[in-house]
Amino acid sequence: MNTIPWRANLTIVAGAALMATGLTVAVAVPGAGAQPVAPAHGQSGNAAPGARKGDNGTVKIHRSATPVTDRRNQPHVCVFYLDAFGFDPGQSVSWQIKSWPPTGSRAVAASGALALDASGDGRTDDMTLQNGHYKLFWNFTGEHGFAKQKVFWVACPATTPTPGPSPAPSTSPAPTSPAPTPTSPAPAAPAPTPVKTTLPVTG
Repeated sequence: MNTIPWRANLTIVAGAALMATGLTVAVAVPGAGAQPVAPAHGQSGNAAPGARKGDNGTVKIHRSATPVTDRRNQPHVCVFYLDAFGFDPGQSVSWQIKSWPPTGSRAVAASGALALDASGDGRTDDMTLQNGHYKLFWNFTGEHGFAKQKVFWVACPATTPTPGPSPAPSTSPAPTSPAPTPTSPAPAAPAPTPVKTTLPVTG
């Protein structure tokens, strides 16, 4: 009995089985050592709504008549307010205004606190300062860097004094003319001069 062909057939079948197993493993594991990475807890591609971002807002100096929705900065004012936009919802703010060179000595001229609304917006009351140069320092909860800062000038026009009422006419009597000075008496008439005559003198 010839056993060689049978052994050859067994080798071919075993090899085919090993190749099939290898292909199955290769398809099931696409990359050696590759592992899927699960996202960290609470993180996803999009930030959660209302999440705090920190230094994402801005503050402006506004004249008292400027609408709060105006995003321009107005660095020359008389009566003014501080206007905040786009900070985190409900953020707490503390601010200081210092007199600033060339006219000031860096002394605190005004300060206050403010709670922003649900949109991260807010404004102070109207205020004014003495004419000069100033710098705003705007600090808030959650800030990562330095305070927001703005420099500006206060320049109010000089006020002209209101004229007072005209003085009332005087009630004192009008001065009278002085009495005339008496004149000197007329000079006396000269004594009569005797007249010479030819009439005889009688006793």
